[in-house]
Parts: sequence; C-alpha cells; structure tokens
Amino acid sequence: MKKITRLLALTCLALAMTIRVASAVELLVYTALEDDQIPVYIKSFQEKYPDITLKFVRDSTGVVISKLLAEKDNPQADVVWGTAATGLILLEDAGLIEPYAPKGLERINARFRDGRTPPTWVADDIFETGLCVNGLELDTKKLPAPASYADLIKPEYKGLVVMPNPASSGTGYLTVSGIMALMGEEKGWEYLDKLHENIAMYTHSGSKPCKMAGTGEFPIGISFGYRGVMQKRKGEPVTPVFPKEGSGWDCEASALIKKKNMKPEAKVFLDWAISDPAMAEYAKNYGILAADNVAGFTPPAEYPANPVDQLIKMDLTWAAKNRDRILAEWEKRYGAKSEAKK
Repeated sequence: MKKITRLLALTCLALAMTIRVASAVELLVYTALEDDQIPVYIKSFQEKYPDITLKFVRDSTGVVISKLLAEKDNPQADVVWGTAATGLILLEDAGLIEPYAPKGLERINARFRDGRTPPTWVADDIFETGLCVNGLELDTKKLPAPASYADLIKPEYKGLVVMPNPASSGTGYLTVSGIMALMGEEKGWEYLDKLHENIAMYTHSGSKPCKMAGTGEFPIGISFGYRGVMQKRKGEPVTPVFPKEGSGWDCEASALIKKKNMKPEAKVFLDWAISDPAMAEYAKNYGILAADNVAGFTPPAEYPANPVDQLIKMDLTWAAKNRDRILAEWEKRYGAKSEAKK
C-alpha cells in the first residue's frame, strides 16, 4: 500500500511538473535599456510571474527600431520596452504597434503617453538635457559656470564643451530637437552654428560628455540630467546644471507589438512595466518618472523643485517624423567634429 501511495505521489508530482512546464510562456522583449539595468529592473516581475520567461534583445534605440521595422512582415518581438518614444512613433506609423491601455494608466502623466484611447505607447521614465560642469576646471580658467543655452555660446567657452552626436545618441537628438522646439528651426540652426564654434568634440554616447567633464578632460559636457547627479554623488567634481530656458526630453517607453499570435502575457508585462515596483527601480536611474505620485519617490535634490516644469514643450511626433531630415542637415554642418567610431 505504501508503494502504491508513493507511486501515486510521484505520478502526481510528475504531472504537476508537466503542467507547469506546459503552462510556462516565453516573451521576447526588445529593449534599449542598459545591460546592467535589465536584471535589476525585472527582479520583481520574475518574483511575481515565475512561469513567464523573458528573453531580451538589447541595443541602442536606433538599432532596435531598425530591427523591428526590418521584421515588419514577420514580427519576432512580443513587446518593446524602455525605448525612446520618438522611435516607437515610427513603429506606430508603420502599423507595428497594437494599442493597449495597461493597468494603472490613469497614473501616467498625460504628457508621457500617446494621447489616443487606448494609447499605442506609454512611458516608464523621462530623460532630459542637463549640463555636467566641472567647477574645479572652470575655476582654474577663472570662468563662471554656464547656467543656460545662451551661456554656452559665449566666446570664453570656445573648445571647452563636448556634446553627443544626435545621429548616434538619443540624448544628442533630444537636445537638438529641444532647441528647435524652443527657438524654432531657423533660429535653432543659427544657435547650433554658434554652439558648434565652442564644441571640442561630438561623442557617440550620451553619457560620455559627462564622464569627460568628471575626469576634467573638458569642463562642460552636454549630457542627460541624472548622469550628472550620479557622478556628483560618487564624489566627482561635477555639478549638474539644468539650462534655465528648459530641457529637451524624450521618454523611455513601452508598447505591444502587433502580430498574428499576440500572447496575453505580453499585456501582463506591460502592466508590470508601469507598476510601483518597476517605477521604484527606474527612480534609481532617472529623476523624472512617467507615473505621478509613486509611493516613496521624491525627485533628486539636485533637480529643479518641480522637474516636469523644466521640460520644454515639445511635439514628440514632430521630432520623430523630422528626425532623418534634421540629422542629415546636422551631419552636413557639424559632422567633421565627431569622434571617430570604434
């Protein structure tokens, strides 16, 4: 009898394991998030949904969007996560996104999601133009710290500023498109012509100008705001400065890929992507979250009192649809100062 009972128990266990394996679902997630962020961010998802396996394809926003467009006739990804909203707008135009309103959508600031109902994309967090200023280096040159875009074109800063190339850096493009939004195209190009005179180099990374400011290689780096906060807190002689005219910006956003066999679990993932546990992790890398009133979150002390008010009024759709044209003109005017690609 004991043998029969044991055999039945083993049979039930084997059956339960079979059912568990059969019920496991794999999601393919395309993302532009950093490699070291992904495992930290998804920990709470894995704890809550152990039967959903996540596989990631990770690259820069431009590469991710190009890959999705190339796969248009046979989409491979289930969701795209943490990728610039201006890139997702191009996917939307190509008919690659299935509108979906994730649970908790009402908490997302209206500026940080597609305006339709249901939306095609929803932001997770926001990244914005910020200056990284090495005060020690400027002191040795007897120069004040810049506080605005207007300051950056002053002749005393000639050769002291580094900036990301907008063709290879999302931070670079949101800075350029933000200047266009702030000044208009004609005056924007006039401003960029003057700024170019003071630029020592255009980098292919949005964080590199801040890193270079931190080491003193150049005293002023145009980068993204939270990068300066991170380096300051590590003890580097860097002060994050937000231009008083306002900051260009974009969102790290997520969307559901339209395909013949869309998995219900893909929507579960998008629900989680704007949940409090996910927002708590985004807050470790960004100073502005897409969700309002996230429990326990306060903007970094280094940010303006109300960080959202710092953001320039931008039309992300315009920025997306005019990207190729703007970049072609930018490259023609300024590309000669770009660092060599490795």
